[in-house]
Amino acid sequence: MNIISIDTTPKYDLSPYLYMQFAEPLGNADSSIDASWDFRAEKWQPKALEMVKRLAPPMLRWGGCFSSYYHWREAVGPMAERVPMHNSCWDGIYLNHVGTAELAELAKEVGSELLFCVNFESDGRMHWAYPCEGQNRLGTAEEAAEWVRYCNDPDDKLRRSHGHVQPYGVHYWQIGNETSYDKRGFTSEQNAAKAVEFIKAMRGADPSLKLIVWGDGPNDEWQGRYLAGETCSWTKEICEAVGDTADMVAFHNHFGGGPRYAALQGTEYRKDSDVTWEKILETTRDFEDRILYMEKSVAPFGQKLAITEGHYSLRGRHRGDLLSSWYAGIAYARCANMLERHGDIVKIATLADFMGNRWQNNAIMLPTPIWTNDVAYFLPVGTIMGLFSHHLGKQALAVTAPDGIDVAASRTDDKVFLHIVNLNRTLAKRLDISIPGFNATPSRILEISPNPEDEVSSVCADIFAPHDVTPTAAYTLPAAAVTVMEFDRQG
Repeated sequence: MNIISIDTTPKYDLSPYLYMQFAEPLGNADSSIDASWDFRAEKWQPKALEMVKRLAPPMLRWGGCFSSYYHWREAVGPMAERVPMHNSCWDGIYLNHVGTAELAELAKEVGSELLFCVNFESDGRMHWAYPCEGQNRLGTAEEAAEWVRYCNDPDDKLRRSHGHVQPYGVHYWQIGNETSYDKRGFTSEQNAAKAVEFIKAMRGADPSLKLIVWGDGPNDEWQGRYLAGETCSWTKEICEAVGDTADMVAFHNHFGGGPRYAALQGTEYRKDSDVTWEKILETTRDFEDRILYMEKSVAPFGQKLAITEGHYSLRGRHRGDLLSSWYAGIAYARCANMLERHGDIVKIATLADFMGNRWQNNAIMLPTPIWTNDVAYFLPVGTIMGLFSHHLGKQALAVTAPDGIDVAASRTDDKVFLHIVNLNRTLAKRLDISIPGFNATPSRILEISPNPEDEVSSVCADIFAPHDVTPTAAYTLPAAAVTVMEFDRQG
């Protein structure tokens, strides 16, 4: 008998920001922001806005590598006065038509919190700070503080001169982005010293900020250190430097790449479904190991973690065709459950890039051109993040589940939420749910149960859409399926 047992005693509070979306202009790599913006009407494209409203992300992060050469003043005020810039990391020219005001408008429209990533002296990458003679893309602590004032000071003259009387109220800010991933950037000592400088300047502009500092080490060494039982030296350095003046430590969880996962690259995943299933589930263990490594690293300092970027790093067309398949849907669902199980330490997280028209690790895929009759659609990661985010309790619960069934449970007052994943590709499982004090029959069941080999596209945009199942106390979970259940308290 497959019994899932829930202890209804709350373990810890879950952050509402576990399913954040990450927006960055990706230039020639993926039209991303440009594809979702109507340049003639100077507003968000209706198709893009409709999908973002459906996704309803709890937080939108603006930045990434792009922030290392971004001057925020170039993207505020009248469109005619915006200053185009070369997108050093992703190639192409960014016109800066989407800036602070446009992001604040989008966040307000969809009910999201904003997280801005500041130009942290180009993270020490002088080839981005001074890309050619006469260009200065270096961002200072004072520039970051002035952006905070522009967003949050009710009396900021520049914002008010742009016609925005009310402050935007941007509470979350990240200092440093992938600072340790480039040997040409800051050292760990420089990262820590500069973070202290930026914190002082930004808190001087607004003491109430929630500040996130970069605390991950070189991207190619974490796994070896983790397997050796070591912790991250960059984390120790930054935590000792900033103390309690920062609220979270950031790292990025990119997984699934390298020769170990050759069976998932390109179109190799179509050759042997058994191997693909085995390997895609193996990638999720790497995802959790990275979290465990960083949890151990911040533990002596009592810090919380922010996974401000996280997605697959597969080689292949537009970051991997596999990511449009339900193989990926199952893996994403398991990773999402891991985020909830580590929700005592992880307070901000994502599993995707936001939206665009090429990369298949986006949450939303937009048609190209957007005015065609083609529809926008969710890739599997967008489907999972939206489903779990919309059916998530405020507090985590302990779960006991049978082998092959991955479950995360949460609770808000008189309602319990279960996120259930069948890790068996071919066998359905009958489940019996035990939740003391709650009705035996769920009030709602939402299920996604396609063939793992199915792939979403604009011609089958709803192939992975969750569907309602008639609630029953004895539920059979289909093979390779993801299910959300809701239970109400008895009486």
